[in-house]
Amino acid sequence: MAEASENVFLFVPNIIGFGRVILAIISFYFMPTHCNIAVTCYITSALLDAFDGHAARYFNQSTKFGAMLDQLTDRAGTAGLMMTLATFYPQYTFWFQLSMAIDITCHWLYLHTTILQGKKSHKFIDMSENPIMSVYYTNKTVLFFMCAGNEAFYAALYMLYFYPTTPAILGISLYKLIMWVSLPVAVVKAGLSVLHGVVASLNLATIDVKERAEIREKQEK
Repeated sequence: MAEASENVFLFVPNIIGFGRVILAIISFYFMPTHCNIAVTCYITSALLDAFDGHAARYFNQSTKFGAMLDQLTDRAGTAGLMMTLATFYPQYTFWFQLSMAIDITCHWLYLHTTILQGKKSHKFIDMSENPIMSVYYTNKTVLFFMCAGNEAFYAALYMLYFYPTTPAILGISLYKLIMWVSLPVAVVKAGLSVLHGVVASLNLATIDVKERAEIREKQEK
């Protein structure tokens, strides 16, 4: 008897992923005017990122669609926040644009290349590929610290716009302190995103060379 076809869209981790998308959209709608609602939805969407990964492993429902949905939701969420920040701090628009462009293009290129290589997730790399990226993706503490620090920087900028006079710590307002402390992490994270793009470009070029060689070999037969 043939197996019943599976509906990947109804896999538990992907349903969680759809919930993340809905929460992100709600956050975008309220982001310019209603800080508390926007932050609640944004943070909940970000936290669910961990749950969909656990669900994928628990139910054995890891899919290429889920990996792509997860990655694009992360990138779109951060992009939406940066677009709002650009309206709050127009003098820094160029840097928000540059950061958003690096984040989206480099991660997309890396994920697309890993899928072409037959990998199941953008968070899995071989130890032989790149030592920096290997530590980044295989050490959960490092990965959490980098992602949390990056989000903290942009979130602090967002909160600082609505609450510029929060209680001071060491003579600096709370959100401004978080912003300055997390700034180096955000800069390093951007550098790692560029490394994503470089590694992906090298891997994609290797795939091109291999495919072109196969075509020439077929033509010569």
